[in-house]
Amino acid sequence: MAFNILPRNSSLDEAMPLPKPEKEVEVSEKEFHKIRISLTGKDVPKLERVCRDLKDRAESKNLFVKGPVRLPTRILKVTPRKSPSGQGTHTFDHYEMRIHKRLIDLIAPTKFAKKLAVNIENGIEVDVMMMS
Repeated sequence: MAFNILPRNSSLDEAMPLPKPEKEVEVSEKEFHKIRISLTGKDVPKLERVCRDLKDRAESKNLFVKGPVRLPTRILKVTPRKSPSGQGTHTFDHYEMRIHKRLIDLIAPTKFAKKLAVNIENGIEVDVMMMS
């Protein structure tokens, strides 16, 4: 059995007004930046190590961290002929390079955005995009 405790023709706001806060807290959205860090490399253990260091550093400063998101591996293949003149049997060499990519999203205040310096290992490329 359901009971209607509100008088007819009234809304919930009229029946139960919300208490006003004692002190208004203003949070400016301009103080925070959304930071997207893109890490690219050929060596997976190095890439994972840099991602772990970056995530640990951000979490130690109590920042919101999302990731690392593992994007699909790009495989670049090259198949050249072995013989330089084109004569003889048709033999080929097969080479491939795998490029791994990780994305990390952070939401950080302006003062912490500059302090996220991490030791980047050799062979890892880092792209940082800051959005207000």
